[in-house]
Amino acid sequence: MDEEMGRKRAKIEKDRLNLSLSPPLSPPRSQSPTHVDDGDLIVPPYPWATNREATVHTLSYLLSHNITTISGTVQCKRCNNQESMSYELHPKFMEISQFIREHKHAMHDRAPPEWMNPEFPACRTCSQPNCMKPVISTNESSINWLFLLLGQTLGCCTLSQLKFFCKHTKNHRTGAKDRVLYLTYLALCKQLDPTGPFDIHQY
Repeated sequence: MDEEMGRKRAKIEKDRLNLSLSPPLSPPRSQSPTHVDDGDLIVPPYPWATNREATVHTLSYLLSHNITTISGTVQCKRCNNQESMSYELHPKFMEISQFIREHKHAMHDRAPPEWMNPEFPACRTCSQPNCMKPVISTNESSINWLFLLLGQTLGCCTLSQLKFFCKHTKNHRTGAKDRVLYLTYLALCKQLDPTGPFDIHQY
């Protein structure tokens, strides 16, 4: 009996010794936080722009924040004179909205001639008519989309710039310029007035 008890005590001591010599357990590793890299987020380049690429605030938001005029830079094609120009937001948008209501059915998803080849104001310096063209930033993230919409001068954008807009607003961006320009007009109007008649047929 004493011999058996001795063996049990020896086994217990051995187990204790093995436990004390075992390396300590490592603390559980915390998972690194997942970072979402959203390439569409930018610093808004204008008070009427959001922090999303190629996106402007709604008309109701802008008016409620007393943003009633939209300004941009224009340059004379003849004498290169540059100056600032402003549009009254609400009446200019209503003008474009009414035009779309009246003519959308006849556009066949293509920009009309007046959008493709816009007319410009006369230069106040050299008096040249139809020459004050909007200055469009070479940095696509800084293009003044709302100013171009209200002046109905989005047609001055290159096809590449229009495709940039459609890419970041999740719109179809293949096809001729009149097709992509049409999509840009309607998408911008939809941003301003989400309930307006600006739905786009996706293909």
